[in-house]
Amino acid sequence: MPVYNFLVPFDNNQAERDLRNVKTKAKVSGGFRTKAGAQTYPTITSYLSTAKKHGINTFEAFALAFKGETEKVLI
Repeated sequence: MPVYNFLVPFDNNQAERDLRNVKTKAKVSGGFRTKAGAQTYPTITSYLSTAKKHGINTFEAFALAFKGETEKVLI
């Protein structure tokens, strides 16, 4: 029986897809310049990924972060 529900993701490996982005960033740019930058990058991408999962666009997520209202995205 074929499956036609395209709202369901092809796989459930979201963690691997999120981590692949960090690895690609490090490879393309030749690595991170500082340890702090390497630690901050995954935090920002995780926040944006969570916002996307909650249906909040990137610009709005950044605006909320700069206002100090990250709980609207993370909860």
